[in-house]
Amino acid sequence: MPVQATPQIVSELAPTGVLRAAINMGNFLLVTGKCPNGDPSGVSPDMAAAIGARLGVPVKFIPYARPGEIADDAEKGAWDIGNIGAEPQRAAVINFTAAYCEIEATYLVAAGSPIRSVSEVDQPGKRVAVTARSAYGLWLENNFKKGELLQFDSADAAIKAFTEQKMDAYAGLRPGLIDVAAKLPGSRILDGQFTAVQQAVGTPKKNAAGFAFLRDFVEEAKKNGLIASLIERHGTVGRLSVAPPA
Repeated sequence: MPVQATPQIVSELAPTGVLRAAINMGNFLLVTGKCPNGDPSGVSPDMAAAIGARLGVPVKFIPYARPGEIADDAEKGAWDIGNIGAEPQRAAVINFTAAYCEIEATYLVAAGSPIRSVSEVDQPGKRVAVTARSAYGLWLENNFKKGELLQFDSADAAIKAFTEQKMDAYAGLRPGLIDVAAKLPGSRILDGQFTAVQQAVGTPKKNAAGFAFLRDFVEEAKKNGLIASLIERHGTVGRLSVAPPA
């Protein structure tokens, strides 16, 4: 039976009568374009629209350049749901559902690099460039122990440092690394992954009933094929995958 929205849930998730959905515009896999009216289009906005439809309220998209900025506004009343990667640092102020889709994160190494596997990167003396406050960057903050992790404000800055400073690896999402590798002759993307960035739906901690609804809605959307259909609709098959059941 489809998850139902009670008046309490609607009042929590749409206190203004509109579901304000924070969207990370920097994720090119989840936001793949714009609608004629200027709204973002892609798996993430469509997921927010599906939630709004179930709640019976219109959706207003709140665009953010970076996921960290969404987390910064979690307690400011600026948005009602936020579609970003679920990471421990962000979970301090946001309740996250289980992931609805995943993106593999791995490393790019330069031409001639002796590194052949993901396990060889986090080693003494190795330097890795990463985009600060990205979901995979936050994972590396917690788990990259032996090497040196160098964080930069943007992907462009991280890639520039990786090439100019002859770093050992550049960390990123596999689909994005494909484009980077095409511009760096001889560079290689390592097989495997150091993590999978799990894209989830979050809501501020105060929305307890709303969170329970979102949690159940996400599981329903994975099971009934909604997420798979959105991935197909937006041409990201093979780049995004439906997350496993919680």
